[in-house]
Amino acid sequence: MPRQLVECVPNFSEGRDAAKMEAIVAAITAVPEVTLLDREADADHNRSVLTFVGPPAAVADAALRGVEKAVELIDLTQHHGAHPRIGAADVVPFIPIEGVTLEECVRLAERVGGEIWNRLKVPVYLYEAAARRPERVNLENIRRGQFEALLREMGTEAGRAPDIGEPVCHPTAGAIVLGARKFLIAYNVNLGTADVDIAKRIAKTIRFSSGGFRFVKSMGVMLASRNLAQVSINLTDFEQTPLHQVFETVRREAERYGVPVVGSEIVGLIPRKAIELAAEYFLRAENFSPQLVLENRIADAVAVRGGLPEFLDALAAGTATPGGGSAAAAAAAMGAALGAMVSRLAKLDPGTYEDDRAFFTAAVERDAAAFQHVMTAYRRPKGERAPFVEEALHGAALVPLEVLERAAALNARLEKMEVPARFSSDLAVAKALTAAARTGALENVRINLESMADAAFKAAVEARLSRLTEATK
Repeated sequence: MPRQLVECVPNFSEGRDAAKMEAIVAAITAVPEVTLLDREADADHNRSVLTFVGPPAAVADAALRGVEKAVELIDLTQHHGAHPRIGAADVVPFIPIEGVTLEECVRLAERVGGEIWNRLKVPVYLYEAAARRPERVNLENIRRGQFEALLREMGTEAGRAPDIGEPVCHPTAGAIVLGARKFLIAYNVNLGTADVDIAKRIAKTIRFSSGGFRFVKSMGVMLASRNLAQVSINLTDFEQTPLHQVFETVRREAERYGVPVVGSEIVGLIPRKAIELAAEYFLRAENFSPQLVLENRIADAVAVRGGLPEFLDALAAGTATPGGGSAAAAAAAMGAALGAMVSRLAKLDPGTYEDDRAFFTAAVERDAAAFQHVMTAYRRPKGERAPFVEEALHGAALVPLEVLERAAALNARLEKMEVPARFSSDLAVAKALTAAARTGALENVRINLESMADAAFKAAVEARLSRLTEATK
């Protein structure tokens, strides 16, 4: 079965007591299949951020154990720090890394949230992709007024009611925010001043809620231990709003106030691509591309060596996976790869096509894993089978639906591409492969819907299919 990896980046309201954090880390790493990748502690923020990965079930277990230990050890009535918080375990996001969809991470957050309430009686809010109310997509709306306001208002104000559990704030551990999201970069820029108002004004300039960059959340805080003001930033989509663009804007805004930037820091981990984008900008290398990075070239070479024959052998074998859905995703990946090739030959930007290729390549395994999940569900005892089958069918329909939607967007770009005549045959093949992918993905969506009993889910999928049909008329 293809590998499945979920990343979890829990934020705990403790950055000063090393013994407490060691106990929380020990609880998380006690789960055998979980790997701790990073840990960060900040005394000024009085906050720690852990990063760990593993299979979905193991990550869920580890997150639950970490939260349980935090609830036991952290008392928010005694907590003071620069960073806003409503919980001892303040926010716990799940991020799909490999062989897992964002929708599956939403269900993971909901399942863990239910366990947290049942076991610990800590009320749960859901945010980002898991949000059940539009205003709760943004974390800052949930944290309004912090723990102290939540203690007063939960149970008396309807807008403070949690998504999971009763409206009863835990007296020392507060509440917790769980969710599913794309990769986020936590990035802080330190200013050469003790005037926190300057940091707050710069933060207001760059954050989206105040009219700044679309994928930026920010606030100004004071680092008392260093007597410095800091612009604390979350980048929720570094490809749309890159790291270097935000840094340069903060630097220019600081200069307007006569203040230098004295440093910056990354909290947690950062994707290689984010560094590559910054390198391309700051180095001004005219020939820069990800293929100039040694590790990327090695990874591509290893993937090519034996990759296609191995996939075709698996496709031809007498097993249900990989099947038509995986083949559809593979066709789209080839279409995207040809789009990237033609772009390079025509001196155009291949970046979007490379992103598509990565998405469809991952979807090959995701589709096989989703179908295998359906087969596993059907093997459960008949009396308890139905809910597991229904959940598995949701995933089996969503993966090809995402392939279909992305392939439609790819096809639209290919149709608009203008290249010299000598590249027209390659472009035509890219279009044909993408068209085949769309047909195959649609067939997979339809056949999974036929087996499904969930009318609301089927209606939502049909609505997405209808929007696709309208867009391509």
